[in-house]
Amino acid sequence: MAEIINMPRLSDTMEEGTVATWLKKVGDKIEEGDILAEIETDKATMEFESFHQGTLLHIGVQEGETTKVDELLAIIGEEGEDVSSLINSAKASNDNDSDKEKAKEQNKEAESKSEEIKTEEPKNKESKPESVEIPEGVTVVTMPRLSDTMEEGTVATWLKKIGDEVSEGDILAEIETDKATMEFESFQSGTLLHIGLKAGETAKVDELLAIIGPKDTDVSNIAKNFSTTSASDSEEKVKAPKQETTKQAEAPKVETKTETKQETQSNDSVNGRIFVSPLAKKMADEKGIQLSQVKGSGDQGRIVKRDIENFTPAALQGVGSTAKFVSSGQEDFDEKPNSQMRKVIAKRLAESKFTAPHYYLNVEFDMDNAIAFRAQYNSLPDTKISFNDMVVKACALALKKHPQVNSQWFADKMKLNNHVHIGVAVAVEDGLLVPVVRFANEQSLPQINAAVKDFAGRARNKKLTPQEMEGSTFTISNLGMMGIESFTSIINQPNSAILSVGAIIEKPVVKNGQIVVGNTMKLTLACDHRTVDGATGSEFLITLKGYIENPLTMLL
Repeated sequence: MAEIINMPRLSDTMEEGTVATWLKKVGDKIEEGDILAEIETDKATMEFESFHQGTLLHIGVQEGETTKVDELLAIIGEEGEDVSSLINSAKASNDNDSDKEKAKEQNKEAESKSEEIKTEEPKNKESKPESVEIPEGVTVVTMPRLSDTMEEGTVATWLKKIGDEVSEGDILAEIETDKATMEFESFQSGTLLHIGLKAGETAKVDELLAIIGPKDTDVSNIAKNFSTTSASDSEEKVKAPKQETTKQAEAPKVETKTETKQETQSNDSVNGRIFVSPLAKKMADEKGIQLSQVKGSGDQGRIVKRDIENFTPAALQGVGSTAKFVSSGQEDFDEKPNSQMRKVIAKRLAESKFTAPHYYLNVEFDMDNAIAFRAQYNSLPDTKISFNDMVVKACALALKKHPQVNSQWFADKMKLNNHVHIGVAVAVEDGLLVPVVRFANEQSLPQINAAVKDFAGRARNKKLTPQEMEGSTFTISNLGMMGIESFTSIINQPNSAILSVGAIIEKPVVKNGQIVVGNTMKLTLACDHRTVDGATGSEFLITLKGYIENPLTMLL
């Protein structure tokens, strides 16, 4: 009788798997214990063996494809056996589960929308303003979108006041966006009849900024109408004459052209006074440009931002070296699909960072004795240990004295571990794996060295088992071998802390009142404040310091 083989759960955190390679094909004979495929999980690529024998009749997931745990992977049975009903049944079951999930999501969305409608209806009825007609020649100027990410703007300075004549191209105001303070020029001519936003005030994009039109035109109704609604709704609430629709509906645009329709004047032509916008003046000060040398292109010869940006000193005009750079390159990128490991790393680290309140304790240890100890230890026949091995051993011993740091957080309790299992972070091509050195406090330095070397080698070859990466009570991440002096890490939950180990640096230090050459190493302990208070973490580091700076004590 045919047997359905589902995607197995190869680790405690696995939710879906990707078939990396099929080692058998449809029609092959399968014996119990044969390797069917290599499956990429959230932690490693693992061999999946058969617990049945027969003929491989169907493959449900092709190489490179991903499916959830417990969904159809393959079917094994007697040669020639009809398994179409099993395939259809499995497919129907998966579709049914998918439909149920979609239905639940749709129900939730419908309920949410229903609640929104119920709560918003009264508000809309009360606040809906009456429609008002825009007189001929009047233009409503709204807050412009001056950058692709801008959602609101603040008026830094008005350069025109109510009653002033405005010509096309005049600078109306300086507007502070999310990226810079920019000059906003008018694309209409007329009289400034109304200012909807005072200097220092903020409004969302498309909300009322000003009204321009013929002198003495009454625009109080228009201003009142816009004060109760955003300009994005103005098409429904403000009706313009048909012949003016196109002209009045156009949103203001920001021009960056250096040419102007207005004839420029020398800025010293009006009683020696230099007309300059605050932003242009600030830019000139930063660039060391004398304003008297700059010709303004704004109204009345006013110097504006573009004049400073395009200014070339007279002494350098015509020199080829001052020509503007024009790039011949283009922006491009490559896309790389996220592996299962990368997806899960992203999910787990985000959960840790945003659920566990992290705080950090920084220390610097004297490593002179540790260097001498390691050199003497490695002089023994067939013996070699690393500084990382010494840190693992020292942490394991210190954790036995500070079980609060060797703990786990649950909603209603804390779990204080009496055993010490140290997770050692190992970088691999797709991310990071954390094999676990179990009962590290009971192991000798050479035993820890052998275990870590074995784990690191098999991690890079994707040969670690899920069991070898589970159960850590504390984690160590060491970037010292890459020359990193100090860094912080994200806690590997459900641990309560992680230690970041930096490089050993030779530098001047003070010993016995004398400046001498010494060697130090910086470490950072990231703690979950729910389980480890600042004083508790500090006491752990003091104990750790004793072991690292006096490594002979680890052998007692």
